[in-house]
Amino acid sequence: MKEEISHGPAEDWMALPATAELIHDAAAVNRAYDQMAQAINRDWAGTEPLILSVLLGGLIPAGQLLPRLLFPLQLESIHATRYGGSTRGGKLNWISEPRVSLKGRNILLIDDILDEGITLKALVDYCREKGAERVGTAVLVRKQRSQSPAMEADYVGLEVPDRYVFGCGMDLDEYHRQLTGIYAI
Repeated sequence: MKEEISHGPAEDWMALPATAELIHDAAAVNRAYDQMAQAINRDWAGTEPLILSVLLGGLIPAGQLLPRLLFPLQLESIHATRYGGSTRGGKLNWISEPRVSLKGRNILLIDDILDEGITLKALVDYCREKGAERVGTAVLVRKQRSQSPAMEADYVGLEVPDRYVFGCGMDLDEYHRQLTGIYAI
């Protein structure tokens, strides 16, 4: 099933690749956000956490989860990537750190995908090095791989096959992050 994208004739080159397969539709993604929020609300109520959206991919999952969270929180971002528009991960590139102190804070990192877990582990380690009291992790998607990731996320919305996926924050050549479903090529 292919999700239609309307961009106009000048942007036809942005259409989904012919090989794109819908893995999770918008309804499944929304159910995953609801389930994640329910668990986060249960576990983080009363902690007044600092939510760190992991840019760029974590922007959409954070934007979907935040309205579902029923406790006081603050929002900030952190940006480190191993992909930078590529389909393969490389060396971790730090782009921006949070503008606020993490010392003594309860931190919940929200990202789009847990693939090898290398970036997420580096972000957790960074938060701990900066003095965070508690660090939790939430990802919309966990990739099913034959090898265990460097770390597991505390909250996972959906599983996807070990293929290149995009939509819901994840990109394909820096495009298609805004799709409401998750696709694989």
